[in-house]
Amino acid sequence: MAKRAFGSEQERELLSRARQGDQQALREIVEHNSQQVARTVMGMLGNSPEVEDIGQEVFIQFFKSLPNFRGEAKISTYLTRIALNLAINEIRRRRKERQNQEVAAEENWIISPGATEKERDFQRLVRQALLKLAPSFRQVVILRLVNGYSTQEVAEILRLPQGTVLSRLARAQQKLREILLSMMGEKS
Repeated sequence: MAKRAFGSEQERELLSRARQGDQQALREIVEHNSQQVARTVMGMLGNSPEVEDIGQEVFIQFFKSLPNFRGEAKISTYLTRIALNLAINEIRRRRKERQNQEVAAEENWIISPGATEKERDFQRLVRQALLKLAPSFRQVVILRLVNGYSTQEVAEILRLPQGTVLSRLARAQQKLREILLSMMGEKS
């Protein structure tokens, strides 16, 4: 089933209702954006116990900020920005707690349904390599290549110039290539 896109007028009306405490409007916002938030958080953190909590915290922070949300960005863009910030905070927290511990990746995060065993193995390898990227590179790859945001949308979400996004994406792809070649060499 295709996700119904919110138009700017519909989004303004939904925001107005949500600000007035309309529970149905709040549910619509969650239902429309929960998969995108989950992909973003899981893409940044892999499979971990904190993913669900952070996903819920994204919406809690959004609902608390409703009175101050000016609507200059789309709701999905704003939620993705919150999700990234919370995920980065979690990465920093983990780094302080456990300097060298790697995060286990979600088994089905990037695995395509109907893929052959060889394709699934390669997709797992890509997922593991993504988790080895620095967060600043990983977030650009997740937003642009996994979630399919345009370069302009990624720039808006991260509050970066488009040139910086393109530069980070190119550097991330090069680093990812190097990591994958190294990992594939280890498996030979």
